[in-house]
Amino acid sequence: MSVSRHADDSQPTRYYDDGFGCEAVKILPGEYFATDREVALVTVLGSCVAACLRDPVAGVGGMNHFMLPSDEPRNAPSRSARYGAYAMEVLINKLMRMGAKRERLEAKLFGGGAVVPGLTQINIGESNAQFAIEYLRSERIAVSAEDLMGNDARKVYFFPRSGKALVRMLRTLRNNTIAERELSYSRRLNDLPPGGDIELFK
Repeated sequence: MSVSRHADDSQPTRYYDDGFGCEAVKILPGEYFATDREVALVTVLGSCVAACLRDPVAGVGGMNHFMLPSDEPRNAPSRSARYGAYAMEVLINKLMRMGAKRERLEAKLFGGGAVVPGLTQINIGESNAQFAIEYLRSERIAVSAEDLMGNDARKVYFFPRSGKALVRMLRTLRNNTIAERELSYSRRLNDLPPGGDIELFK
């Protein structure tokens, strides 16, 4: 069983990864994917963060990909917590409905790089990373691995049944594309009305 939800109602991009010899699912900003199958969950991260969660006993796991946006630096902490908390909770709750137990969940965190021009003044990547760490600590979910912050983008492959994760650093050559994608996503989120129940994964 696989469950996903997305920012634009589109289906996730699925493809066969020749390198790993398995089905792969691409996770874009504002999306998550939960499954009990051994597929490769793949995402590219700039200042965004991806949390990879799994329950090794239930054999389920998933990935989210979230940006904690703010159009004004003074609003960053409150808005970041709101969006980040939703992105984390929706994945945790979905995994629990698939048989996971909160106390058995383990996490791996990736992203939070300083790659988006115009967002570096509010340290959005660092804020994303710190939020994810503190959220999981408060939920008592163990973080078994992390690769956060720095100046480069990352491509992450996560295998939810085994828990294996692979990270490839993407140097400056590709950062412009990633920056444009994240800025576009940030603008769409900033156009949403304020409130505590904003849906990021429509």
